[in-house]
Amino acid sequence: MFYREVGDLKTSYREDQATLTITQERWAVLALVAFMYVVVPFIADDFWLNTIIIPTLIFALAALGLNLLTGYAGLISLGTGGFMGVGAYACYKLTSIFPDVNIIIHIFMSGFFAAGIGLIFGLPSLRIKGFYLAVATLAAQFFLEWAFGRVAWLYNYNDSGAIDAVNRSLLGMPLTEPYGAPEFQYLVVLTIVIFMTIVAINLTRGRFGRAWMAIRDMDIAAELIGIRLLPTKLMAFAISSYFCGVAGAMMIFLSLGSAEPEVFNILNASFPVLFMVIIGGLGSIIGSFLGAAFIVATPILINTIPGWFGIDVHAATVEHIRFMLVGGLIIFFLIVEPHGLARLWQITREKLRLWPFPH
Repeated sequence: MFYREVGDLKTSYREDQATLTITQERWAVLALVAFMYVVVPFIADDFWLNTIIIPTLIFALAALGLNLLTGYAGLISLGTGGFMGVGAYACYKLTSIFPDVNIIIHIFMSGFFAAGIGLIFGLPSLRIKGFYLAVATLAAQFFLEWAFGRVAWLYNYNDSGAIDAVNRSLLGMPLTEPYGAPEFQYLVVLTIVIFMTIVAINLTRGRFGRAWMAIRDMDIAAELIGIRLLPTKLMAFAISSYFCGVAGAMMIFLSLGSAEPEVFNILNASFPVLFMVIIGGLGSIIGSFLGAAFIVATPILINTIPGWFGIDVHAATVEHIRFMLVGGLIIFFLIVEPHGLARLWQITREKLRLWPFPH
């Protein structure tokens, strides 16, 4: 088999600590990135880009943010949708107040507003954890939902109560939905997600990531070895909320084009992102992408595949099947494989590296 470490020697500490230690893996990742940049925009039609690929990338970024908090720091949050909404509404206000600033800058700046809100609602994490922390973040979710629908200043006093993406350009080309081309929007979303993923990987492999995992495993022992719990936990909440805020801003301006507060409620945002993390794998970067792809693509595949065989499936039936399938998989992974799809991929890699020899 070509998938081997034999002859792939490490001559420095930096090479030994690389994220991808096998040469074939590095080439495979580069080939995948090249495929996504060069091939996908030409072979995917508008339906695939707008309905599957772009939403998958955006939700993967939100799941990555939640995974940093829950999977690496061990802090439960049910307020992901609210933090995504903060980023979306902040980006909307920034484009209204500073119309001449580049929309990409607004998208990244909106994450700081979500991080600030995350810091506030992360304060109870020093005294409470587990179920009680989940209830506290759930209260944050409901409060933010109320603010999105009741504070008229947030949506510029629109009669509809919704926020709409204004026409903004990048490199002389229309970008925001519905003015920009889906291929251009996809490339921008892909670039932002790849950049944020690299940041997340470096965070988890650095000082912050080690401190988060120490707190996750045993917070008392982490405090005894010198880790300050409050700043570390608040940093986890802030960074997680930043990722979710950027994802929420992209959802409005690069995917949906407009949204009402219901888009960011617990059923449409918080629970789906939590399911992505559970199914994809807690404490795994790739698990966030696998879980997002599964949750986003499942209802579309359920609705599409029967049509190939001449079977008509009602939309309500698709929703029911999706709920049952996702619920069953959550139970399955929690019992059989708590680390989700990422663990299954890791096991597959190990088998490939040793094949055809027995384990």
